[in-house]
Amino acid sequence: MLERQIDGFRKLRSVERLSGGASQATYRIVIEVAGAAERTLALRQAVIREAMGLRSAPGPATEALLMRAARDAGVPEPEIFHILEPQDDLGEGFLMEWLEGETLGAKIARSPEYEAVRPRLAFACGEILARIHSIDLERTGIDRRLTHLTPEQYVRSTWEGYQRYPTAQPMIDYTARWLLDHLPDPCEPRLVHNDFRNGNFMVTHDGIVAVLDWELAHIGDPMRDLGWLCTNSWRFGVREREVGGFGDRDDLYRGYSSVSGSPVDPERVKFWEVFGSYWWSIGCLQMVEFARSGPDKSVERPAIGRRSSECQVDCVNLLIPGPVTLVAGDPRERELDMPRADELLAAVGDYLRGEVMETTRGRTRFLARVASNALDIVRREVELGPALRARELERLRRLYASHEDRTTLLRRLVHDLRSGELPLDRPGLADHLREAVVNQVAIDQPKYSGFRHALAVGTGETAAPRR
Repeated sequence: MLERQIDGFRKLRSVERLSGGASQATYRIVIEVAGAAERTLALRQAVIREAMGLRSAPGPATEALLMRAARDAGVPEPEIFHILEPQDDLGEGFLMEWLEGETLGAKIARSPEYEAVRPRLAFACGEILARIHSIDLERTGIDRRLTHLTPEQYVRSTWEGYQRYPTAQPMIDYTARWLLDHLPDPCEPRLVHNDFRNGNFMVTHDGIVAVLDWELAHIGDPMRDLGWLCTNSWRFGVREREVGGFGDRDDLYRGYSSVSGSPVDPERVKFWEVFGSYWWSIGCLQMVEFARSGPDKSVERPAIGRRSSECQVDCVNLLIPGPVTLVAGDPRERELDMPRADELLAAVGDYLRGEVMETTRGRTRFLARVASNALDIVRREVELGPALRARELERLRRLYASHEDRTTLLRRLVHDLRSGELPLDRPGLADHLREAVVNQVAIDQPKYSGFRHALAVGTGETAAPRR
């Protein structure tokens, strides 16, 4: 394939799969070409699109079309060299220009290296999104390639997908009900990138040099993109900078209006910000389902599943903020064990973070970190899980005036939220959901900024994060 598509190709030097990418794989390819020592290319390959239920999402050929159309509209994009064909024997994907820059959202939001460029990024994001939303759907043929979704269709289809999973997450059902009660007015459908966030564009000291990851694009409400960019999951701990952890909403809106010529409605953006946390809370659970049934049983997939509680606590903060009490474990239950379960888990976690990460690189090093974090979750589950479930049962029995068991009451709560039988303003409901979600994220990720914010709202002060 390289010999046919790249002029002057002489030799393949290396292929490296990069970390990250839930639905696609990205490879760095280094080749030798005539007249130069080497050349670097990037290969995007769809690895689990059908298994993840993304059949209606753009395939790589459509992604390439979108990137080319965006490039023509003034959006920074790499050049597409080749869309994979059956004779390439590499599945679905495309070969493109390799660009240098930073894509790690945490570094873009927090590293001193990008301190000078951060103040310009929110305005630039607004400009870029307005250019994406200005693309002529008919002229480019995009309108015939992508799914059309109204806000109501998007909320309902996402909710229906979650309801197929064997889990009860009442905060997700509560948020779905809220979204359906607050649907925005109809608007002219536009191209929606649908995953435009910190971590999905490439940054240098000069600004944004490439917009990546178009595999979820559709045609719908363009404010979906602005709300997703503001979602707390993608601020990487810098909660006060509401745009990607690097900028302010006013700059984002000004950048957008400077190109679109239209003002931004903040309430419409808020709807899509709530939707973003709702959508990603379900997307995280989808990773668990794929890990159980798919060919790629990487530790990354179930670990992402536990991030659902992070998104749910963001929904709590946006919709039902208020006081919360954290549960505590009972150390007497394990004081006679030798060694204790938490000691074994901590020892293995320290080994992964230490020796394994120090002697590996690339994706192996990344997965070692993920594995060690997963063990920390299990350790906190051992410590706090019994108390969390006991308190949850007490609240559910008060809510329903029933002595049924926890599983029965949880399923009853979810059923009543889905059917509409339970009003969202039912006394005790918001308090129960807030307590349950905040305490769950205390197990899953106590360093998450949404968890600290939930505690600050309820008590006026933040708690020291658990390790």
